[in-house]
Parts: sequence; C-alpha cells; structure tokens
Amino acid sequence: MMNAISIAAATGCDGVRSRPVFLKALRPLSQPAAAATRIGVALWIVLLLLLSGCTSLPLPKHTPTLALPMQLHIQREQADQRQDWLLVIQQESAGLRWSLMDPLGIPLARQLLQGANWHANGLLPPNPEARELFAALLFALTPGAELTNNYPQAKTASDLRFMEQRWQVHYLQPQVFRIDMKNNLHYTVSPLEAAP
Repeated sequence: MMNAISIAAATGCDGVRSRPVFLKALRPLSQPAAAATRIGVALWIVLLLLLSGCTSLPLPKHTPTLALPMQLHIQREQADQRQDWLLVIQQESAGLRWSLMDPLGIPLARQLLQGANWHANGLLPPNPEARELFAALLFALTPGAELTNNYPQAKTASDLRFMEQRWQVHYLQPQVFRIDMKNNLHYTVSPLEAAP
C-alpha cells in the first residue's frame, strides 16, 4: 500500500509523474546530524516549495471557442490604484499565447497555455498575478453553451458567473465585464477597438 507522501511525491504540480525528489531531499534529515543543520535544511526545502509556485488554477476541460486573435483593454483596480493594460490572445499550434503589455507596449507577462499547463514564454520573470488573470479571463470568455462542460464547478446567475470562492464575473454588456477577485482586486475588461 502506497502512503500519501509517496503519492504526492510521484505527481508534480501539473499532474505529470516525476521522481520523488522531495523524498530524496528529506533522506539526509533522518541521519544523525546537528539539530541546527536539520532545521536549516528543512527551512530551505520549505522555502523552495513556496517559491516553486505549485498552485493549481481552474482551467477548462477543453479549449473554449474564442474569436482569435483578440485584443482586450484591461483596467486593474485595487486600493484606489488604477492601471491600464493591453492583452493580446492568439491561437498558435502549441496552444493559446497570452501577451500582457502596459500602454507603452512594454511587456508585463507572456504565457502559453498548452492543454492544462501554463508555460512562461520569453525571458520575463514569473508573474503569478498575470497567470491568475489569464485563467479568470478564459473562464469569463468561455461561451455560455460551453461553460458547464468546461467548468462543471462553475455557478451562474443572470449576468453573473462564479468560480468557487475565487472569481466572480459580472457582465456589464455582451463583451464588457468585470472580474472580482480576492484582496479587493478588480479587473474591468473590454474589447480594444481596432484602428481603421
């Protein structure tokens, strides 16, 4: 019978089978050593696990039908601070490419969604907030007819969608909506008008 620790070690953050590296790292701690060394090694392991960002974002079972490429204006609001961003979503053979930029065109985040896995695209540092935004946008942009199949855990009401306690989407107009998240963080999303 396999115990819970070995099962957790056998599956990585994105559900891919991997070697139980975590268990190998703990093996030296079971050997007689100075208490300070054991505590120091344990703290490093905890720190590495926290920095690895092993979080699970809700994603659709199948890629929803989207009219791509898509350009969106994102207004981020939190604690009386407002920022404007531009988001471009493109279909590529490998998946969906998400590119977030400030109004001057400076890249803030680039991610590639392949199946159920996010991958950094380019040399930008990891941006967990942008990845959460992208996942919430995919939920908000999923057509109503595909919602139940792709997100069985979602709840709906008139002009509203909820994803657990994580996201609330309020549709102001057919293509304009607001996403409310934890920590009093809000995004207002609208299509970016194409130049004539």
